[in-house]
Amino acid sequence: MILVVKSGGERAVPEWQACFAAVAPQLQVRWWDEPSLDPASVDYALVWDPEPGRLARLPKLRAIFGSGAGVDGIVADPHLPRGVPLVRCVPPEATQRMGEFVCWAVLSLNKDARRMALAQARAEWDWFEPPFAASAQTVGIMGLGAMGLRSAQMLLGLGIPVVGWSRTRKDVPGVETFAGVADLPAFLARSGVLVCLLPATPETTGLIAAPLLAQLPRGAGLVQVGRGVQQVLPDIIDALDSGQLSGAVLDVFDPEPLPPGSPAWSHPRITVTPHVGSLPSRLERARYVADCIARIERGEAPPNVYDPERGY
Repeated sequence: MILVVKSGGERAVPEWQACFAAVAPQLQVRWWDEPSLDPASVDYALVWDPEPGRLARLPKLRAIFGSGAGVDGIVADPHLPRGVPLVRCVPPEATQRMGEFVCWAVLSLNKDARRMALAQARAEWDWFEPPFAASAQTVGIMGLGAMGLRSAQMLLGLGIPVVGWSRTRKDVPGVETFAGVADLPAFLARSGVLVCLLPATPETTGLIAAPLLAQLPRGAGLVQVGRGVQQVLPDIIDALDSGQLSGAVLDVFDPEPLPPGSPAWSHPRITVTPHVGSLPSRLERARYVADCIARIERGEAPPNVYDPERGY
């Protein structure tokens, strides 16, 4: 079986090959643009941002694997082969890493870590008293999929109250949940820190904007680990400057990388991170893909198959 890889560039291919050799030695791992590669010999593809039309030239393709949880760069291909399952990469380690990132971001906002980092850069002893313990601030999680559920569990373990919102009703132990458009205002009013973990869909594009931010308690925090197309950065900056938001941790942007001239880089209330919220190691992703391939070869359906109707 042949697996072609386009993730991390050609320099990453030896590492991908070593990782798959450790977990699935029967797989031949080849570079996407290898000159001697016969497209008709390819069984599986692991990609992040394939050139439009390239996947359609692989006639034997049995499954496409995204190299991350998001598959925006893949479904943007107008020639994406129909009938070939597209599998989102959500290994167990990814949900753990996201939970860690969300906990770090929430605590960073509640302890005003950005203020301390700026003071250190100035070599200034900027003593202040954090206004409250993190346990006094309810965190609202938008998106209660695998990432949101793990984040909620870990926040609860820190003694931080959590409410959750999703498109359809979810039952999450220890979490008061809201569902649908009708419940959104009540959910936002409870969210002292808003964590966005929603997938990219037409409904979520541009969602994190002035109308939504105005429904949060004044001085709320924002953690954006969904997708860059969901946020309207000028509106977030306006909310920070007006005091409607007290701080923001932004891990996703549109476009990426964040351009050097973006005001987000220097804003005193924004922490910029380079889309690393839940990035598993290549070995973890190789293990996940190898398990999915084994299931397909046994005639079973792999997990986390992209549903175009839902958009994730």
